[in-house]
Amino acid sequence: MIKHGKIQSLLLWLFFMMTILLAGCGTGVQQPEATTGKSGEISGKLQVYTSQPDSDISKLVTGFTKKYPQVQVEVFRSGTEEVIARINTEMKAGKLGADVLFLADAPTFEALKAQNLLLSYQSSELKGVNRDLLDSDKMYSPTKMIPIGIVVNTNKVKDLDKVDWNTLSESGSKGQTVMPSPLYSGAAAYNLGIFRNQSALGWSYYEKLKDNQVMVVKGNGDVIKRVASGEKSFGMVVDFMAFNAAKQGSPVAFVYPKTGSAVITEPVGIAKTTQNAAAAKAFVDFVLSAEGQQLAVQQGYLPVNKDVNGPEGRQAAALKILTAPIKKLIEQRDADKKDFTVLSGG
Repeated sequence: MIKHGKIQSLLLWLFFMMTILLAGCGTGVQQPEATTGKSGEISGKLQVYTSQPDSDISKLVTGFTKKYPQVQVEVFRSGTEEVIARINTEMKAGKLGADVLFLADAPTFEALKAQNLLLSYQSSELKGVNRDLLDSDKMYSPTKMIPIGIVVNTNKVKDLDKVDWNTLSESGSKGQTVMPSPLYSGAAAYNLGIFRNQSALGWSYYEKLKDNQVMVVKGNGDVIKRVASGEKSFGMVVDFMAFNAAKQGSPVAFVYPKTGSAVITEPVGIAKTTQNAAAAKAFVDFVLSAEGQQLAVQQGYLPVNKDVNGPEGRQAAALKILTAPIKKLIEQRDADKKDFTVLSGG
């Protein structure tokens, strides 16, 4: 027979063990969140899906990992449309591999938001950003201003003041224009959507380009190469690539068309299924910080933060920006791609 004192000891021991087990299960216990405040406290792997040029994302990652050396950043880089295709494939398989999404334009992120793929996060580094550019649901943030305009070969085109969008469709420019494909480039897809909503341009502008024997290539980088080599006189392209090529000695110049320019903001957002939210938030903060914005300026971009000076001689305030309702751009994007596929015969 077990004595009364031993029974009490046994009950106390059982109570103690059950307390430990319940604590270990985490039921009802608030776990401490990882901090995003100080460098060195963030660690682990971070997968970034982006459409940024290789050299640009490489410099950004270098700057980020210098501040957060315990984070191992892996990058998947391709055109926006191919990145989206990968995301869709992974979602069908049941797992999205990305932690951070860093892609071309707001309509792309609106579509991702509609699929419930994004994590709501408002960075503390948005003080100098135009409120009109921010997502009211805090699912993504603009990171820069990237106007789309015309790159010209300065050996072949002398009077830049006369160059406008209509120049590319005139008979005198027949066979002398190259453009990126909206089926690959997010910037080109956005530009197509914007143009279709402008009375002075519209879908007929693309029909005129085809009649004028426009060359369609995969991305913006190929556009620059064709114009810089003299193979083509004109190219439809994002501005920073043209300025960077000119800075490196290529015989090119960039024209902001008087008719106006579509401007993409290359937003950044966090995947809702991220396995490393602390590092993902730190990455977003870094991109939007004065340090991250200055890196963007060094790469030739106009900063989205008004408190950071843009590249010499270039200011976003001087641009005539072409716009269209984001909802409309999203609704018509599939139709844009189908129509362009038929138009280009590809």
